[in-house]
Amino acid sequence: MIDIALIREQPDWVKEQIEKLNDLAAGARIDAIVTLDEQRRALLAEVEDLRATRNRVSKEIGRMKDQNARQAKIAEMQGVNARIDAIDAELREVEAQLNEHMAWIPNLPHESVPVGPDDSHNKVVATYGELPAFDFTPQPHWDLGPALGILDFERGVKLAGTRFYVLLGAGARLQRALINWMLDLHINQHGYTEVISPYMVREEVMFGSAQLPKFAENLYRDAEEDFYFLPTAEVSLTNLHRDEILDADQLPIQYVCYTECFRREKMSAGRDVRGMKRGHQFAKVEMYRFTTPETSYDALEAMLQNAGDVCRALGIPWRVVQMVTGDLGFAATKKYDLEMWAPGCAEWLEVSSISNCEAFQARRANVRYRPEPGARPQYVHTLNGSGLALPRVMIAIMENYQQADGSVVVPEVLRPYMGGLERITAKQISD
Repeated sequence: MIDIALIREQPDWVKEQIEKLNDLAAGARIDAIVTLDEQRRALLAEVEDLRATRNRVSKEIGRMKDQNARQAKIAEMQGVNARIDAIDAELREVEAQLNEHMAWIPNLPHESVPVGPDDSHNKVVATYGELPAFDFTPQPHWDLGPALGILDFERGVKLAGTRFYVLLGAGARLQRALINWMLDLHINQHGYTEVISPYMVREEVMFGSAQLPKFAENLYRDAEEDFYFLPTAEVSLTNLHRDEILDADQLPIQYVCYTECFRREKMSAGRDVRGMKRGHQFAKVEMYRFTTPETSYDALEAMLQNAGDVCRALGIPWRVVQMVTGDLGFAATKKYDLEMWAPGCAEWLEVSSISNCEAFQARRANVRYRPEPGARPQYVHTLNGSGLALPRVMIAIMENYQQADGSVVVPEVLRPYMGGLERITAKQISD
């Protein structure tokens, strides 16, 4: 949530920034927010004056000897009390409308973000590694995996429907190896603290991370218990310090968390549906940071390097893409995507998004810090990034490390996590 003072003081500038995000519906709410904010402040001023009057007259009544005058004052105060009750009711309604509008206002882009209408205008800022050359036609993972017996789409559909799959044998072990290796890398080399969080959270937690109300249709919900299933560990990590005031010497805080993620993917209907590229459930290792405002953009670049270290160590060609304003999403002020090359699919696949949300999520989740003892609390800045998301990394490994005989070489960094296994072959179906 952005600071309402910014809308109050610079409504036209805020509209211009939202226009860069290509969010016309949100921009249309700014005028209503300005009007409701003025109403709210006027009502607050009036009710505060009335309460001050009531307090003053109550003291006078206590000192009055004349009973008739005393009763007249009491009757007068009954009218004041009725007006205070009426204003309180009106104030609740105005604040509810104001909060509803504010909840739909996206974060504003950082000045360094290129302006563009959609993802077709995103900027490739760096590319690493040479695209592999094969002396055979590389297979896509949806053929390669089933032929090796490590990936089963038909049984995934039988169990849960479309966009589900089953990993078997060395395929399941490869995903588990990736998770454990990435966690160890981020903990031991990058200084993150591991977190295991619930996979289900309350509604206010979804609001705090800015999933609600914007993305309600993409969330899985247990209506009976009113729990939401995590679409990403970013949700739980944002709220770990909900309603807390941190000391400055606690920052930065760096967390890493593996979770299964659950998304209905309604907004991506028709996109990337073949194979493992986009499913309703997927595994992800998430990096998260709480920082001071002064250090958050340095932290963004550091997290980009942390995610890049994973790509480098796996020896897979990858690139960094900077999002333009029209593809920033709802909560980010600046965002990079990391993409790995998949030669079987013949496309670049997003394996990570690294975002700085500044104080947007912290304001929703009420996470603050004191710059120094006794100082007024300020909102922290929050950053999140995949480190990495598993299905597309699995695709990239299978397709880049495939051999002419249909086997897949295991990347060297993963072999200690796979019991020394160097190559996945069809004979390991039952492993």
